[in-house]
Amino acid sequence: MAGAGGGAGGARCAALGLEALPLDQEAMTAQPSPLGLAEVIVTPDSPLLGRSVLQAGFRDRYGLVVVGLRQGRQAVPERPLERPLQTGDTLLLVGPWRHLRRSQREGRDFLLLNQPAELEEPAPAAARAPQALLAVAVMVALMVSGLVPHLMAALIGCALMAATRCIDLDSAYRAIHWPSLALIIGMLPFSLALQKTGGIALAAGALVQGLGGAGPHAILACLFALTAVTGLFISNTATAVLMAPVAIAAARELGASPLPFAMIVALASSTAFMTPVSSPVNALVLGPGRYRFADFLRVGTPLALLVMALSVLLVPWLLPLHEAVTAG
Repeated sequence: MAGAGGGAGGARCAALGLEALPLDQEAMTAQPSPLGLAEVIVTPDSPLLGRSVLQAGFRDRYGLVVVGLRQGRQAVPERPLERPLQTGDTLLLVGPWRHLRRSQREGRDFLLLNQPAELEEPAPAAARAPQALLAVAVMVALMVSGLVPHLMAALIGCALMAATRCIDLDSAYRAIHWPSLALIIGMLPFSLALQKTGGIALAAGALVQGLGGAGPHAILACLFALTAVTGLFISNTATAVLMAPVAIAAARELGASPLPFAMIVALASSTAFMTPVSSPVNALVLGPGRYRFADFLRVGTPLALLVMALSVLLVPWLLPLHEAVTAG
């Protein structure tokens, strides 16, 4: 069968004056392909019913090309583009990934079947891995050395990724989690408003007055617990933005170094494993792992308590509490 197929293909290539070339698997996987294949099924209320592919203007309307049609269990070998479409017909579409995504998101004329993994994100370009690692190394080196601000270092890393063609503009936009970005941007002015209105000083004063007699370690434990509980409802980045000023203000009230207090907030905001909604990572594994809400509580709560105990013990040891705080 393989030989017969190959002979027929060779004869057709010879008739058209084409040369058959071997399939290079490495060339296909070296870079993400801008085109993709997807199967769709015509819905019962689709406006495509009774119209052929040519009459529907698939290429102009959706930016996609129909390369195959199956009615029932049989493929349509003869003039498939002129066959009137019926409910349940399966079409094989070829086109850019962005058009496939748009047809899935906006269209109601057909339903996507067997969604390919590349529909969400093209396969990574393995050949660009050294350039990507170099860009990350340059960004980290600039952040550690302090030659430029952290924001500038991140922008330089992004520019290097784009210059070496590790990522394109469409992939960069898709990689941004816009709800988290909007939440963080909304929490920054909220934190600033708390500072301006004295809310942070009030919260820090209440914390110190309530636990001041118990010592700095008790305040660190309370800060960890408050931050971890807050992180169950909002993102960990927004939690850190909200709680870090409170921790620093509490350190000033005690006359202690703000470094261990800020580090406790950073660690506590990352212990988001007590509920499946506390982190996007938890939500991603919830379905494939068939976990229940109680599973996260049963495993995450003891783990959070363990992290809190270790943090309260080790952070003041690594970042001493007795460092003087300058007036500025």
